[in-house]
Amino acid sequence: MTDQNRPEKQLPYEGIRVVEFTHMVMGPTCGMVLADLGAEVIKIEPIAGDNTRKLLGSGSGFYPLFNRNKKSIALDLQSTEGREAALRLIATADIVSENFKPATMKKLGLDYASLSKLNERLIYVSHKGFLPGPYDHRTALDEVVQMMGGLAYMTGRPGDPLRAGASVNDIMGGMFGAIGAMAALAQREKTGRGQEVQSALFENNVFLVAQHMMQFAVTGQPAAPMPGRISAWAIYDVFTVKDGEQVFLAVVSDTQWAIFCDAFGFGDLKADPRLVTNNDRVRAREWLVPMLRSALADHNAAELSAVFEKHGLPFAPITRPQDLFDDPHLNATGGLAPLTLPDGRETRVPLLPLTLGGERPGVRSGAPRLGQHTRALLLEAGYSNEQIEALLARKAVAGD
Repeated sequence: MTDQNRPEKQLPYEGIRVVEFTHMVMGPTCGMVLADLGAEVIKIEPIAGDNTRKLLGSGSGFYPLFNRNKKSIALDLQSTEGREAALRLIATADIVSENFKPATMKKLGLDYASLSKLNERLIYVSHKGFLPGPYDHRTALDEVVQMMGGLAYMTGRPGDPLRAGASVNDIMGGMFGAIGAMAALAQREKTGRGQEVQSALFENNVFLVAQHMMQFAVTGQPAAPMPGRISAWAIYDVFTVKDGEQVFLAVVSDTQWAIFCDAFGFGDLKADPRLVTNNDRVRAREWLVPMLRSALADHNAAELSAVFEKHGLPFAPITRPQDLFDDPHLNATGGLAPLTLPDGRETRVPLLPLTLGGERPGVRSGAPRLGQHTRALLLEAGYSNEQIEALLARKAVAGD
């Protein structure tokens, strides 16, 4: 059978419909994961559009990244007609996903308690700052929970807490929302009933630092911030080398130490009785690492990388995000997919970091224009063209 005649592989969540009331990063990430895996994800936006569309600076990439493979319908949920349209769509949905304050959805009659009475098979995913408890009234942001959840402390230098350089809790929180939705779908197959799934930024952050909490539980010693920590390995650091270039180099086992010493002609260090085991070398870091920095300083980063790669030793160039568009591995493996931005420009975007049957789930469509699918979805929901025109005239809905 030729490639042209081979049937297209079905994605795992084809046939699943998701209606999402989401904005920013956390909720849209959940929908993006489900959409990339084949679900039909309908993004319900206000008439003016998701505010994320208008963000500048560090937020300018949010909308096109986290809303690919989705459909957009614009509804005025403050109007009776807009809410009725939303309820008609929800009646056809397997999953509803939202990341607004609890009072917002309840006030609209779109909370889980209200919707589950209409459809006991509905799965309802809520993305919040905190799971229910003493903090759940607080307004949370990724940076807020990084500060209060120990991650900023671990990332920064001692006395200088620093947030991670990406929206780690928003993205992972959305991923856990998607995992919860998948678990609820599997359970629904057994019980016939849906359920509410909750994911939260703070609890996600605590999960991220759990290894450091458990380090304290096991050793009785508090974890030091990563830049000031006592590493578990002696050689595990960024080295500044020829022409001011930087490269990360690691030697994390006794076998690797022997290979490293042979590769660079450090026979005296290989034979030094003070450096026989990894723990010996950790204890010798104070004098060993400066010695190695001096010995490697005349090599450039490419030379060191080539030696480490040849001998199977861990290394990494210090890469800026924009440099990844030219990464040979990502380009050779199809890890970057073509994407049309909302303004019509073409770019490429990273795919989900997994394969299914040897293939990466791809981009079927870029992030939708505001209300791009309003008319089609309303027609499918049983509205006539005349009714849709009337809703557009009353600004209860908006779209192309």
